[in-house]
Amino acid sequence: MKPKLLILFLFCIKISFAQDIHVKQFGVEPNTFADVTAGVAKAIEACRNQPNSRIVFPKGRYDFWPDQAQENIYFISNTSTVEEYASKKIKAGLLLKGLKNITIEGNNSSFVFHGKMATWILDHSENIRIQNLSFDYERPGMSEMTIKEINPNGVLVEVHPDSKFDIIDGRLEWYGEKWVSKNFHAILLNPETGVTTYSSWDPFLKSTASMVAPRTVKFMGDFSKFKAKPGEVLTVRDRFRDYVGAFNNRSKNISLSNVHMNFMHGLGIISQFSENLHYDSLFVEPAKGSGRVIASSADGTHFSGCKGQILIENSRFRGLHDDAINVHGTHLKVIEVLSGNQLRLRFMHGQTYGFEAFAPGDSIALLRSKSLQIFENGVVKSVKLINEKEVLVVLTSSVSSALKSGDFVENVTWTPSLTIRNSRFEGSNARGILVTTRRKVLIENNVFFRLGMHAILIENDALGWFESGPVTDVTISNNEFEDCGYNSYPDNYVINIFPQNRELVPGYWVHKNIRIMNNTFKVYDDPILAARSTNGLIFKGNKVIQTNFMKRGDKRPAILLTADTKVILKDNDFGSEKSPLVLLRDMKKTDIKSDLKFEIR
Repeated sequence: MKPKLLILFLFCIKISFAQDIHVKQFGVEPNTFADVTAGVAKAIEACRNQPNSRIVFPKGRYDFWPDQAQENIYFISNTSTVEEYASKKIKAGLLLKGLKNITIEGNNSSFVFHGKMATWILDHSENIRIQNLSFDYERPGMSEMTIKEINPNGVLVEVHPDSKFDIIDGRLEWYGEKWVSKNFHAILLNPETGVTTYSSWDPFLKSTASMVAPRTVKFMGDFSKFKAKPGEVLTVRDRFRDYVGAFNNRSKNISLSNVHMNFMHGLGIISQFSENLHYDSLFVEPAKGSGRVIASSADGTHFSGCKGQILIENSRFRGLHDDAINVHGTHLKVIEVLSGNQLRLRFMHGQTYGFEAFAPGDSIALLRSKSLQIFENGVVKSVKLINEKEVLVVLTSSVSSALKSGDFVENVTWTPSLTIRNSRFEGSNARGILVTTRRKVLIENNVFFRLGMHAILIENDALGWFESGPVTDVTISNNEFEDCGYNSYPDNYVINIFPQNRELVPGYWVHKNIRIMNNTFKVYDDPILAARSTNGLIFKGNKVIQTNFMKRGDKRPAILLTADTKVILKDNDFGSEKSPLVLLRDMKKTDIKSDLKFEIR
């Protein structure tokens, strides 16, 4: 071999070795059931000085325990209050901090976690890809039991093998690896219909439990108000969100491909102030053959204060105790205007506080809390955290006298575009998609099947959850909605555009440019669409089919419009419902163009 070719050959070998990091080099072997946390941490650290690294896991099972995991403090949106979990300490099986250009190749392996820990944390990292992996827990935080018999005086249940429990002094106690459940939240699921409804653990707390066979428990007490049927599954968890399934923090260009989240403690996969997130073939659902029905204690995915492009495609969300996808920012309250350009702001919701909500150079919007009217804009010069709940923001220029204490601030820079397509949503007592972002939104070619609440909710508020902000460009097209909203009666609208503006300002609309076109609505009841304070709403080319899946409620509007303008309702097929009720409130005839009859009240 010629010298130049030999040098080139050796260089290529060096690059290959530098790019592929095999976990076996760090003592990590599959199917040993040993704790691989420390070895995997060494493999991750080996990538720090090697560009374009790929961490390779041979196919198999890998177990992670929190004992050797690094612990960090993270304040995470929508998780826990000070009273619920003050320390904010979190451990993760995979921690990538300040890293770039890394692919985690699972080769269809299964990562099994023990105790309470997040699956991964990506902190100030860029160009990270996780692929061909499933994530699960040896003892999920969700306890599940199937109703076998029920009468007013007792219930007989079969407990799922993964739901560890003991009976102490006649009381059933749920426990896991170094944890116990104390603050109960229960959801009942019918496996045949896929319907999930709110339930209660209270009758079981007040009853006497006894073991009558392996994993079979009889409860004796007052069950006269407990509504369930044999074959239904009662799912019970601790309502405190002390952990998250996974966390992307101040990171950029994150990709998930063929990733299965079979269970997640607390609040799903949450991304906070992260940029450009692409989830392709993300499956949040119980593992096949597991016999479990719930995959997440709360949301499937949650995006708080992100920017760039969020793309979710070819994915499935099944078995959640809360929403599948939630995209929003955070409104902070103006507590005091210290000078012309200095504002003291406060986080208002108990579960959202402590993180960096602004950075120098960020653009902000100033708005009224009750009307959500944006009346001024500004640019951040500097930021200082006063304490966990309050922040001092200095702007590049003085604000006008219009700004008062009690107004609110939104970070406009950190608002993402959103595309959700070719995905399926089912098995949740709550909603499919919540979205409040002012940038372009496209929701197309998805299936929403028997979700307990609105399939799609567009909100925005500065009074409750304080989740911002307005939408300006939304397309909802070629989706199929089937029997959604049964937990929201009588306002069980499949799509609900419902900003929390308690005061209507003449000539000002919170949302604008929402197009709902060429969708199929399979519904058992009247309500289809509700919209409030929207300028430029189009509902066109949609098909409505009555399913008779459930008993219809009292007659209500199929379309309810409140304080909207420039509304177009045309070319929709309502099937057997030839003359659906379209009701207008706080509107004029000139606000709407429709080929349907409508009433103004």
